[in-house]
Amino acid sequence: MTIPKLHVAVLMGGWSSERPVSLMSGEGVAKALESKGHQVTRIDMDRDVALRLAEAMPDVVFNALHGTPGEDGSIQGLMDIMGLTYTHSGLATSVIAIDKELTKQTLVPHGIPMPGGRVVKTADLYKADPLPRPYVLKPVNEGSSVGVAIVMADGNYGNPISADSKGPWQEFDELLAEPFIRGRELTTAVIGDRALLVTELRPKSGFYDFDAKYTDGMTDHICPAEIPDDVTEACKQIALRAHQLLGCKGTSRSDFRWDDEQGTEGLFLLEVNTQPGMTPLSLVPEQARALGMDYADLVEAIIAEALQDGGKA
Repeated sequence: MTIPKLHVAVLMGGWSSERPVSLMSGEGVAKALESKGHQVTRIDMDRDVALRLAEAMPDVVFNALHGTPGEDGSIQGLMDIMGLTYTHSGLATSVIAIDKELTKQTLVPHGIPMPGGRVVKTADLYKADPLPRPYVLKPVNEGSSVGVAIVMADGNYGNPISADSKGPWQEFDELLAEPFIRGRELTTAVIGDRALLVTELRPKSGFYDFDAKYTDGMTDHICPAEIPDDVTEACKQIALRAHQLLGCKGTSRSDFRWDDEQGTEGLFLLEVNTQPGMTPLSLVPEQARALGMDYADLVEAIIAEALQDGGKA
């Protein structure tokens, strides 16, 4: 879709734990738009963001924020009130998708395979394990593998977990506990009504945490993933179905764990990212590039969908 020359405000930064990633995403988007001849206003979000958006009066806002309050419905609600057109998912979708437990409640009844588990009080972790080891603890409302801990039978967190051990229990009052799924890390991007490819992520040490995601050279990206065709197709179908059930707009990225000893029965969706990264190491641009879409065209495609539906969900 060809779009006219526009004034685009690129919203980035903010104050979440993912601020550095958002700044990289936003700058990449801004430079791509300028290369296409668009006027760009860069906005590093602060508490005066409404005033700065009103002063800019853009044709469309490219939301390059990650985490709260840019991905949880807060900024979406503000822009809805202001009557602004913006990229990516709207308020209701953002509220659900940022919350891993709400995402499960939305998707699992429709047959989307996701790990079991439950939300636990952090204080209870110091008394007993919430699940049989090994299990995973993660914040309910964070992305980019922020605050994820894998609790193994012979791990060094203590048994039960020690309050003095470094981990997400020192930062969050509640955590999501899920069974640990052995196997491989897979991810699939969706743009509009199309699932792209499947990428396998192979960290060179440890697991695919924040550092592995955003430090060059720490993770090998196998794109397309060297996996059976039926698993590839299952990833793409689940990612697209989850995107549609949640009401995502623009682009999303679905992250999976796959137990390669169980075929498609070993595939589990972990989460859906409604505003995936747009950095040089990010997975959505990588998959788009593998299919012949360069970065600037990808950015324009995301904007085109926002213009089509008014930027609201």
